[in-house]
Amino acid sequence: MPDLGQARRGVLGGVDPSSGTGMLAVLPPLSRLIFRGRISTIGRVAAAFGVEPAMEPCRASVSGERAALWLGPDEWLLLARESEAPDLIEKLTVALAPLSFSLVDVSHRQVGLKVSGEHAALLLSAGCPLDLDRQAFPIGMCTRTLLQKTEIVLWRIAETAFHLEVARSFAPYAWGFLEQAERDL
Repeated sequence: MPDLGQARRGVLGGVDPSSGTGMLAVLPPLSRLIFRGRISTIGRVAAAFGVEPAMEPCRASVSGERAALWLGPDEWLLLARESEAPDLIEKLTVALAPLSFSLVDVSHRQVGLKVSGEHAALLLSAGCPLDLDRQAFPIGMCTRTLLQKTEIVLWRIAETAFHLEVARSFAPYAWGFLEQAERDL
């Protein structure tokens, strides 16, 4: 069986993630599930996943190493440790069995990047059209947006740190853009 973890770690293809000044990092592989369903299913999702999905638009709920990011009125991105996907899919499927819902494992579709440091918001602002001021984009806020030409999910995880979810095929482009913007700071 191929080593899928190694394939994911090599997503930046020749780019040296340790070459920056510490503002950029590749996050460890995660389980990523896209859940779509009615608001009435959230209690079942919370019981099976262990995190009450955020009910406030563009917010993330976190418990331990798991997070549920609100991406739309009926859509959440569920994040957990890499090894948990099969168990979580089974638990969620059983909990939601009599209801209409969609649950898709997108773990291999995306890669996580972290932008952190005193100038993290300024760095992201080089290619992101959002107002990333702490008042406009507080800790826990998340949304789909653009980083230059790349669609990302942007989540503020701390005062000076952001988690980005980017499609694997666009990860080298996003990384290169962020490296260039970091040099230009």
